[in-house]
Amino acid sequence: MKALERHRKLTTIWASEPGFRGWFSTVNHTDLGRMFLTTAFFFFIVGGLLAMLIRAQLATPHSAFAGPEIYNQIFTMHGTIMMFLFAIPTFEGLAIYLLPKILGSRDLAFPRLTAYGYWCYVFGGSMLLVAMVLGIAPDGGWFMYPPLSGPIHSPGINTDFWLIGITFVEISAIAAAVEITVSVLKYRAPGMSLDKMPIFAWYALITALMILTGFPPLILGSVLLELERAFGLPFFQVDLGGDSLLWQHLFWLFGHPEVYIIFLPAAGVISTVLPVMCRTPLLGYGWVVAAAVSLAFLSFGLWVHHMFTTGIPHMGLAFFSAASTLVAVPTGIQIFAWIGTMWKGSPDLRLPMLHILGFFCTFVIGGLTGVMVAVVPFDWQAHDTAFITAHLHYVLFGGFVFPIFAGLYYWLPHFTGRQRFFRLGEFAFALIFVGFHVTFLAMHWVGLLGQRRRIPTYAPEDGWTTINLISSVGSFVLAIGIAMVLLDVILHGLTFYRGPRNPWNAGTLEWAMTTPAPAYNFASLPHVTGREPLHDDPDLPARLARGEGYLGTPKHDWRETLTVDIASGQPDMHVIYPGNTRLPIVMSAVTGLFFLSLLLKFYWTVPVAVAGVICLAWRWVWKQGRKDDLEPMSLGRGLKVANAAMSRRSPGWWGSAFLLTANATFFGSLLFGFAFLWTVAPGWPPPAWLTASPFELGAGLAGAVLSSGAMRHTMRTNGKGGKPVLGLILTLAGALAIAFACAALMTRAPAPVEHAYGATLLVLGGYGLFHACLAALMVVFLIARVGGGYTSSGRQAEFSIVTLWVDYAAVIGVLILLVAHASGFSS
Repeated sequence: MKALERHRKLTTIWASEPGFRGWFSTVNHTDLGRMFLTTAFFFFIVGGLLAMLIRAQLATPHSAFAGPEIYNQIFTMHGTIMMFLFAIPTFEGLAIYLLPKILGSRDLAFPRLTAYGYWCYVFGGSMLLVAMVLGIAPDGGWFMYPPLSGPIHSPGINTDFWLIGITFVEISAIAAAVEITVSVLKYRAPGMSLDKMPIFAWYALITALMILTGFPPLILGSVLLELERAFGLPFFQVDLGGDSLLWQHLFWLFGHPEVYIIFLPAAGVISTVLPVMCRTPLLGYGWVVAAAVSLAFLSFGLWVHHMFTTGIPHMGLAFFSAASTLVAVPTGIQIFAWIGTMWKGSPDLRLPMLHILGFFCTFVIGGLTGVMVAVVPFDWQAHDTAFITAHLHYVLFGGFVFPIFAGLYYWLPHFTGRQRFFRLGEFAFALIFVGFHVTFLAMHWVGLLGQRRRIPTYAPEDGWTTINLISSVGSFVLAIGIAMVLLDVILHGLTFYRGPRNPWNAGTLEWAMTTPAPAYNFASLPHVTGREPLHDDPDLPARLARGEGYLGTPKHDWRETLTVDIASGQPDMHVIYPGNTRLPIVMSAVTGLFFLSLLLKFYWTVPVAVAGVICLAWRWVWKQGRKDDLEPMSLGRGLKVANAAMSRRSPGWWGSAFLLTANATFFGSLLFGFAFLWTVAPGWPPPAWLTASPFELGAGLAGAVLSSGAMRHTMRTNGKGGKPVLGLILTLAGALAIAFACAALMTRAPAPVEHAYGATLLVLGGYGLFHACLAALMVVFLIARVGGGYTSSGRQAEFSIVTLWVDYAAVIGVLILLVAHASGFSS
């Protein structure tokens, strides 16, 4: 097959529907990555306009530009959009677009999940924008501290938009994190062992794992606060056994890792772009990876440094202050590795490099002020002043926006296949750099003079007028610079000035394909022997186009790729992807109906939405089946591997494992909240304790043992060619027993509206009931698959996936019942 014939055949197989309709049915990572980035930058523009409104309000004392209510909505939406609708989705979009290209694959692990996550992001973000247009946007700050955000002090729907809309958006983040984690670990070019992975892939993997463990505490907090607002369950009301500090703990368990979730992808961009600009390999690859991993771990031990003024015991203050200072060590290792790379190489001061230098100047200042606020006495003075706002912007804008602009200009030729013709970017950089530092250095100054955060106005005698005016002027200079960047990108897309395939002479695999990238990425998949394959083999692009790599001959109109062993990079599975479908957008719309029903209190439509999600999820999975055993597939170059459906560790198993990691973090946060209220909240003990029930506890324990044991027996029976239906029925019975025990716990718990103890038991029981019912539904699905002929002794991937979920339901069911009954016995 000639190269042009191969290209046409692969394009026919992999291409999305033409025109506008293709946006709604595409599952191709290139399309979805572009859509993510475009949508994220749209929200960036909206957030930037809100920032301009804030600075216009604060430019002069006693400003009547916006009243207090509107101003509260403006600064709340500014922070919410920038943190949740711009920063994280920008990382997701960049990773979704780039990872298969730099890893030498044809797509991500779960293309439909990518599309589902994108549409959840769009619909959830749209809910917040609609609220802003209608004048009922969230107004309690982007961290929504109770009791201000509780039903007593915020009775309107504003806070509900934040709680429900952000939870909806975070489905997208969790979906993307699962997608990225499995893709980096399993979907790589043959030969690409972990020590040969591109540095950006390491950063993406670490960030995705942080999302899986950092976002669930916030999701839990949002659920608990919405339950308090909607149904009166008093998790944060001190007089009823709650404690508003529980929200702060849950929020900052997310909020501080969130800073590094934003920084680490930007650091990955720097570690990728900087060596190319300096024309030398990255100095200290292993040290940089170790520093990024260390930073991820340390970031989860720092959340209390946002709570130094809440009455934390002095021993706790000392520990978290020391940990907050220690986090500078891995950050410093990365910075010195980048400086060493510049010293070793010969920096080329082109536009990406200018933004990297802007990052160095800005982020180092933000890091130094971060060390300052890690010192408890200083934090007591600066807390909740404009100094903290300025520090946050130095870290986030300097540590994210400058690197993202560097990456934007670095990969822009890859997006468009064109060279820059106009040269607005250099002038725009100067405006951004000067405008940013004028704005936020002044804000540091006025914060030290005592200006509080989130104030809508101030008096002339406060002495802040001149400084605020300077800050506001700088902010508009910054806005003009960002507008020029967007104009430069638009003009770049409109000019037809073809450029070379690899304009930077980079060594990573994304430059081994034609640009803009074809739908299939690589005509054949490469075999990798080093970290910079294009430098190791300059003829690699031509050889891949000729089909000399793996899977170079399209078969059966399949969308094919392969997976590898995690550590060694040796091929281990052949994967067939699903085609274009509108199922993700329909399912995200039905999911949105669920959240919208909760928001508008239309509770009668909630069961309809749940039933719709179940039906769509059933169809989603059902379409992936086969009724025949595939023989080992020839990948080319004399290599044969089994199809993923024939493996117990299929991609679906890995996806379930990492999704359950996030789920377990949510559950662990729930247990933490229960323990925190029990030991710290002043309104304990409750007026009534749960009465222990040996029957209920025994039923749950027996159901857990039966479901888990029967599922394993079923797997063995199926592997030997026997009939697994009886084992599945026993598994179903065990799951239903767990569901019965959790439902009984919910009905017997003390009145949940009278004390946080009963409310927490209700949530614990509901969590166990939900997962027991989910496991039962999966078992029913598997029974239907067996009856439909979609399983065999060879096709056992689905059995191992269901086993994971059944085991999880059994474990958390036992823990919930033990915790609940232990409280009853202790009374």
